[in-house]
Amino acid sequence: MDIRIVVATHKEYRMPSSPVYLPVQAGAAIHAKLPYTGDNTGENISEKNKSFCELTCLYWAWKNLSAEYLGLCHYRRYFGLRKGKDFWKSILKQEEAEVFLKKAPLLLPKKRNYFIETGYSQYIHAHNEQDLTVTRAILVEKHPQYLPAFDAAMRSTKGHRFNMFLMRRDLLDAYCSWLFSVLFTLEERLDISGYSEYDKRVFGFVAERLLDVWVETNCIPYCECPVLHMESQHWLKKGTSFLRRKFFPRSSS
Repeated sequence: MDIRIVVATHKEYRMPSSPVYLPVQAGAAIHAKLPYTGDNTGENISEKNKSFCELTCLYWAWKNLSAEYLGLCHYRRYFGLRKGKDFWKSILKQEEAEVFLKKAPLLLPKKRNYFIETGYSQYIHAHNEQDLTVTRAILVEKHPQYLPAFDAAMRSTKGHRFNMFLMRRDLLDAYCSWLFSVLFTLEERLDISGYSEYDKRVFGFVAERLLDVWVETNCIPYCECPVLHMESQHWLKKGTSFLRRKFFPRSSS
């Protein structure tokens, strides 16, 4: 299979040795040059990186790569089948990816479970409620067939996160056409001038919630794979912040 997985990065970092992975500098148009392929060649939205995050790499790959299967991961997060303490040796390999893709045309990370939060409540406790309000209004107006899945995702305590996936090219074309049409409209309608630098990453955050909406609406069969985090996750700190946002929303970043 002709597989290419883009590794979105904004700094120099250890990268997988397999040729299936292509490190791509996110926001190359607005940051100092790194020794990786930049997302600012060909047709691109590299200059939007501060608000679109790794999606500038996705857009670049969509418009400029021709692989039969295209994927997106991050310099610190990969699909992988844990086989020991050295996670770098456990990163998903070509032959392992092919096993998944022979079962389904889409590979996703295992769902994250928030347990005491729904997709909606978790988002508004961590970000700005209007992000979702305006997104929903856009779906009502332009893509009403996606509304049931959006509402279901907002009610669910589980979801696929990280903007990570590997999918067949025709599906990627359909997904990106839909996703960026929604996000570009959201960009036009949402005033983020008063947002913190963190919250200005809104379009990346919203895209994480829209992936399941697209998958469910279009009944796309998929497989799931664990996510390997190449650095410590600081679970105690994250858990404390999660509870603080739950009970004292918007009081912390």
